[in-house]
Amino acid sequence: MRELDYDVAVIGAGTAGIAAHRAATAAGARSVLIERGPGGTTCARVGCMPSKLLIAAGTAAHVARTADLFGIRVPDVAVDGPAVLRRLREERDRFVGSVLEGLDDLPEDERLGGTARFESDRTLLIDDAIRIRFRAAVIATGSSPIVPEPLRVLGAHVLTTDTLFEIPDLPASLAVLGAGAVGIEIAQAMARLGVAVTVIDAGDTVAGLTEPDLARQAAAIFGSEMDLHLGAEVRDAVADSDGVRLGWVDRHGRDQVTRAARVLAATGRSPNLEPLGLEATGLRIGETGVPDFDRRSLVCAGAPILIAGDVDGWRPVLHEASRQGTIAGANAAALVAGRPVATPEPWTSLAMVFTHPQAAVIGAPYDPEDDRRIVGALDFSDQGRARVEGLNRGGMRIWADRSKRLLGGEMLGPAVEHLAHLLTYAVAEKQTAQAVHDRPVYHPTVEEGLISIMSKIIQRS
Repeated sequence: MRELDYDVAVIGAGTAGIAAHRAATAAGARSVLIERGPGGTTCARVGCMPSKLLIAAGTAAHVARTADLFGIRVPDVAVDGPAVLRRLREERDRFVGSVLEGLDDLPEDERLGGTARFESDRTLLIDDAIRIRFRAAVIATGSSPIVPEPLRVLGAHVLTTDTLFEIPDLPASLAVLGAGAVGIEIAQAMARLGVAVTVIDAGDTVAGLTEPDLARQAAAIFGSEMDLHLGAEVRDAVADSDGVRLGWVDRHGRDQVTRAARVLAATGRSPNLEPLGLEATGLRIGETGVPDFDRRSLVCAGAPILIAGDVDGWRPVLHEASRQGTIAGANAAALVAGRPVATPEPWTSLAMVFTHPQAAVIGAPYDPEDDRRIVGALDFSDQGRARVEGLNRGGMRIWADRSKRLLGGEMLGPAVEHLAHLLTYAVAEKQTAQAVHDRPVYHPTVEEGLISIMSKIIQRS
C-alpha cells in the first residue's frame, strides 16, 4: 500500500473543498484534495447553473406568449425540446469545464482521485490502495438528492437533478414531488416550455416562503401555471407503458391519482457521509448522522476534523459553501500549527428562488409570536416600475425591532434577487429603517418599493 503524509486532507473537490484546500495551502499547510468524481461542483454540474439555463429557456417562451400585454403580437411559439436541452448541456459543460481546469492546474501531489474512508482519526484509506496520514482533515463531500420511498420502484422513470438535465427531450408531462426552491423552479420552467406539470408537496408553503399572505400569493401565482397540490402525500407509485401512476392523498384526506411521463424527486438532499466510515474517527455524531460541529469554527467535536459545505446540512447554498470551505481550510491549518482557530460570526442568511416572480427569505425568520417586532408590508400590484414591466405581482414583508433596526424579511416579486441583497446588507450592518430610507433611490425602479416599506416601518409605533 502506498503511504503518504499531509498536514491537511480535504475530502471532496466541490465548492467547499476547493476553497478549503486553497485556504489551507495559503496558510502554509501541505494539503491534498481528494475527489471520487465526477467533480465540477454541484452548482455548475447539476444545480444552480443548469437549472437557471432551463429557467431562461422557459422565460423566453413565456415572454413571447404574453407579449400581447404590450401590443406585441407573436402568432406562434414553438418549443424545440432537444434544442433547449442541447444548449443547456453545452453551457453547463462550459461551466463545469472551467472548474475542472482549475483542478487540473493543481500540482499532482496536491490532488488524488478515489473514494476516501477514515481508518482512524489521523489516517485515511483511498480505495484501499493509498494510506494518508494527516494532522487535520476537512469533510467537504457535498450532498445527493433524496428519492422518497414510494418512488424507488420506478427505476429510470424517476428523475433527480443528477439525471434531469441528461434527458434527450422534454417529457410530455412531469410530476414534481416538492415545492421548495428546486422543485418550483424546475416545475415553472417546464410548464412554460409546454410540459404538463403537477406539483405535490406535503407542506403548506411554496418556494420557502412562510409569511402567510406571501405564501398564499405564491400558491395562487404558481398554481395558475401548473397543477399545484399542497398538504398532499404520495402513497404509492407504479410504472407502466405510458409512464408512471402516482397514488396520493390530498389535504382533505381524499384519494387522488396522477399520471405522468416522468417524475422528478425534489424533496431535499442528504449529506454524502455513507462511505466515510466516521465510526473510526471518534467524532460525536448527531441525530441526523452529521458530526456535531461548531457553526463558527466548523471544527467537529472529538477529533481534528472540520466539516464544510452542503455535507453539514446547515446552509446548503454556494456562497455559504465557499465561505465555509475557506474558514475550514484556514482553521485546519491553524490546528496543525497549534494556533487558535477563527470563530467568525455567521453571515446573515439569504435564500433565493429564481422563479417568476422571484422569492427570497432574509435574516431572522418569520415569527408571528414575537410581539416586539414591527412588520412593514408592501404589495407590488400598484408599484410603478413593476406595472410598467407587467410584473406587478407579489409583495414584501420586512420586520424590525422596536428601535426600527432591520431584522429580516420575505419577498415575492420582480427584481427580488437585487432587493434581497440590499436588505441582507442592511440587516448585516444592523441598519435602521430610517438609515435605509435616507439613501438615494433612482426613479422609476422597484427599489422605490423598498423605500416605501421603510417609510411604513418608521411610522409604526
